[in-house]
Amino acid sequence: MTVFVLEQLLNGLQLGVTLFLLAAGLTLIFGIMGIINLAHGSLYMIGAYAAALVARETGSWLLAVPAGLLAAGAAGMLIEMVIMRRLYDRDHLDQVLATYGLILFCNELVTLLVGRQPMFVGIPPGLAGAIELIPGVPYSIYRLSIIGFGLALAVGLYLLIQKTRLGMLIRAGATNRDTVRALGVDIRLLYTLVFGLGALLAGFAGIMMGPLLSVQVGMGEQILIMTFVVVVVGGVGSIRGAFFGAIIVGIVDTMLRGFMPGWMRGIISDTAQADALSAGLSSMGVYLLMALVLLFRPQGLFPART
Repeated sequence: MTVFVLEQLLNGLQLGVTLFLLAAGLTLIFGIMGIINLAHGSLYMIGAYAAALVARETGSWLLAVPAGLLAAGAAGMLIEMVIMRRLYDRDHLDQVLATYGLILFCNELVTLLVGRQPMFVGIPPGLAGAIELIPGVPYSIYRLSIIGFGLALAVGLYLLIQKTRLGMLIRAGATNRDTVRALGVDIRLLYTLVFGLGALLAGFAGIMMGPLLSVQVGMGEQILIMTFVVVVVGGVGSIRGAFFGAIIVGIVDTMLRGFMPGWMRGIISDTAQADALSAGLSSMGVYLLMALVLLFRPQGLFPART
């Protein structure tokens, strides 16, 4: 039982840092620009596809990772310059409709370019296999590497936002964009860089998850819903909230999926019925968590500091 609990905690942490990469970009874009970007999951998909295609053609992950990051970042900045700039002064309904249209466009474009057949990507050779964290508890080296990269990026993002001139401008732009513009800062360039940074984080998440999941059209929408849950639980516009919210949501979701079947079988004698009920309840868990947070702390657990 102890071994299983430890494995589920690590799986939850791995899911959590993946959600953080997506939620950080999403909450950064909303906090600075006030844009609700439903197409954020499409950037995750673009990064995954670009890396998978390069890895398949070259066999090199040293080329695949930069290719995925470049594709996601370039797509994000292009979207910001061509579409998002026209939405800053529009209401949120217009933003939702426009970015939903972007989802459909990106899905159809990927379908035209590579088809709807899922792509399966192998784990990089240097990260294959398992390692014993403690005697008798082997764990995937690749999943551990995702946790390590995710935590390193969380620290790097914190230092960027809190300790650099660009971070100072980002924080100032979130507080009062008109004042920043009046001081001579090119706010349009700043917005493009912020959107590109969010796209890079989403693309990196897609690259890392590619070998664990099939790379397929629509994969971004599946994880985007969980990402919005993270943003709501952590606090809209808060990078700190995105991090802790992602870890909480990742662990809650994983633990429920791991333990709920056993609990239900102990209550319901019909195994098939117990498994069906446990699957439904496990899927509902994070949404119930979000509802409780909204009920008792509507601003989120770790709201942005003002």
